Amino acid sequence: MEYLLFSLWFMLIHVGSYMFAGIIALRISKDIYEGRQRLMDYLRDMSEEKERKVVEKFVLPGQVVRGFLLSLPLYFLIGPLGELSFLAQFATVFGLLFIYTHVSSAAPCPDNIEGFIYLKERYFSKKAFLKFQMEMVIYSFMASILAAGFLF
Repeated sequence: MEYLLFSLWFMLIHVGSYMFAGIIALRISKDIYEGRQRLMDYLRDMSEEKERKVVEKFVLPGQVVRGFLLSLPLYFLIGPLGELSFLAQFATVFGLLFIYTHVSSAAPCPDNIEGFIYLKERYFSKKAFLKFQMEMVIYSFMASILAAGFLF
C-alpha cells in the first residue's frame, strides 16, 4: 500500500509540474508548436483544431501513465532518500528527471545529446534547444522541490 500511495503522489506531482511548465513554455514557444513554419514540424500543429484536440484528449491520461512509470524505479530509493537532507533529495530527483529522462534520453529530440547527434540541423536549432531546456528545467525543479518536500 505504501508504494501505491507513493506512486499516486508522484503522479500528481509529475502531472502538476508538467502542466505548469508546459503552459509557460507554450506561451513563449508558439513558433515550435503552431503554424506551417513551426520549428518542429513533426509535432502536431496546435493551431489546427483537429490536431490540438488529439493532444487535449491524450495529454492528461498520457502524463498520468508517465508519472506512474516514473515512480516505479524510485521504489528502491524511498528509504535511502528519506535519510538524506532536503537538498540531497532535491538534487537526486532533479538529476533523475532532468538528466536521465531529458538530456541523456536515448530518444533523439531537439534538446538532448541524441538529438545533437542524429537530428537534421533544422530540428536542432539553438532557439528550440533553449526553449525546451527552459521548460524541462521548470518541470524538473518544480517536481523535485515537491517530491523532496512531500515524498521522502
